[in-house]
Amino acid sequence: MASRGDNHGSTDGAIRWSASPFSSSSSSSSSPGPASSAPGEQRGRRLTPDTGSDDNASEDDEKDDEEQAMLSTEREPRGRRREPQFTPEEEQAVVHKLDRKLVVFVAVLYLLSFLDRSNIGNARVAGMDDDLQSVPPQDGWYEWALGAFYVAYIAFEWMALLWRVVPAHIYVAVLVFSWGVTASLQAVAVNYPMLIFLRFLLGIGEAGFTGVPFYLSFFFKRDELAFRTAIFVSAAPLATSFASSLAWLIVKFGESTPIAPWRLLFLIEGCPSLLVAGLAWHLIPDSPQTTRYLTAREKKVARLRLLQPNEQQAPATNSTATTTHPSSSSSSSLETTRAKSVRGTLAVVADPAALLTAFIFFLANMAYSSLPVFLPTILHAMGHSPLASQALSAPPYLLAFFTVLVTARASDAHRARAPFLIANALASAAGYTVLAFARSFGDGWGMAVRYLAVYPAAVGFFNVVVLTVAWSVNNQRGADSRRGAGFALLQAVGQCGPLVGTRLYPDRDAPYYTRGMAVCAGAMVGVAVLAAGLRWWLARWNCRWDRDEGLDQGLRGEEEQALVSGGNGRRRKEKGFRYML
Repeated sequence: MASRGDNHGSTDGAIRWSASPFSSSSSSSSSPGPASSAPGEQRGRRLTPDTGSDDNASEDDEKDDEEQAMLSTEREPRGRRREPQFTPEEEQAVVHKLDRKLVVFVAVLYLLSFLDRSNIGNARVAGMDDDLQSVPPQDGWYEWALGAFYVAYIAFEWMALLWRVVPAHIYVAVLVFSWGVTASLQAVAVNYPMLIFLRFLLGIGEAGFTGVPFYLSFFFKRDELAFRTAIFVSAAPLATSFASSLAWLIVKFGESTPIAPWRLLFLIEGCPSLLVAGLAWHLIPDSPQTTRYLTAREKKVARLRLLQPNEQQAPATNSTATTTHPSSSSSSSLETTRAKSVRGTLAVVADPAALLTAFIFFLANMAYSSLPVFLPTILHAMGHSPLASQALSAPPYLLAFFTVLVTARASDAHRARAPFLIANALASAAGYTVLAFARSFGDGWGMAVRYLAVYPAAVGFFNVVVLTVAWSVNNQRGADSRRGAGFALLQAVGQCGPLVGTRLYPDRDAPYYTRGMAVCAGAMVGVAVLAAGLRWWLARWNCRWDRDEGLDQGLRGEEEQALVSGGNGRRRKEKGFRYML
């Protein structure tokens, strides 16, 4: 039976046990009894299941070591603090290695995916619209090409759940290769219907990659996740900046070749994904235990650092019964785990925190999906040449890249999401408001004001997207199934935003696009309001849990794991868990 000293006394030790976003202590993982005291089941509670490794012998040794550590903990006198099995230096070395070799690599993959989806805006300015337009011309072809991508993106959001089913190195390699082939084939499109079909296929290939923040939670704690998600998502503004600069070079080179510049653009920017797919097969690990570049000791540290203190020690009660009837205990536990998995998945749909976060993502995506693909067109409508429009599109996104990293680091340091999210949403709304009233500024200096307003608009919504994704993953309690379902809900609702966003800038609204700018300004104000409301709601539950734990100071075992309430719309308290605000 774990005493309160076991859970809260670690502040004096060498290591402060930090809660992982996906391994928070819960009644299902720490309740006393025969089923929970079996060593085999303690291993089953690890964040990521072991999917196999080439280093089988060392892996088995690690499992035996951990089992022995847990068994020895069972025999420790009640109230004695659990000693950590690794040093802070070891943990820091593992984190730094994962940052360098895993996070940076998935960021490069996301850069390639965003490059392949957003370069259509540069291709349009380079002459694609003229070559693919039907006879007689029809308005809306370009918007349909953009929308087809997001229709597939939404319809195949369920593929984010496959990160728990298919080994990650296989899954990522197939996804990257598929979108590389499709992106390159856009170069041979002869009309808009063919391009629309290829964009639909591109959306399928990239839909599965949306689960990367969920995948990163297999390796990082909840207070480490925002910065790693930021590194991953910041590849989007970097890709947009890179795409604009590269488009300028390709278009300039393509003017002296027999190949249309926009076709050359699709071909050159699609090929790198084909080459990197092979690297993904070898460099992407399935779990901490199967990471090739970690030593046997580092794999053990990577696994143990994600566990809660009470997940590393079994309750001391009824251990004899557990030892005598291991098979019946395991069978009962398996059935219970499956039932809880189904209930947890269904509970996400009724969780106000998950729903509000999804609606925030929906509004943010209206801007996130539209400005990168329309900015070259908007700049061209201001009177700039096609080459100048390509070049001027890069600086706002380059600034967004650096700002996203700084904001995410500050958010992690303060363990807060809402204040940073609200501030960036309002900054983006201010930029869009200036753009919406651009007609009153006139030409001349008014064009400079319009261009400068793009900076806070772009920087703001990129930061909002990063913080929203991290906030959602941080606040999903319970098992992998619930966290995966929560992330799938975020994507399914949130990715409907691009269906609206890609139709905000029709040609008839040129050159000011007042309606689209006003809608995006309103959407970002809505993000700020919803984020403030969500923070208030989460803070209420945190305060309620604080009061309940204060009333239960003298309780132990099942009494210590008190229920707030199982009915009347109230939720079960997970001991030690608090929402991140």
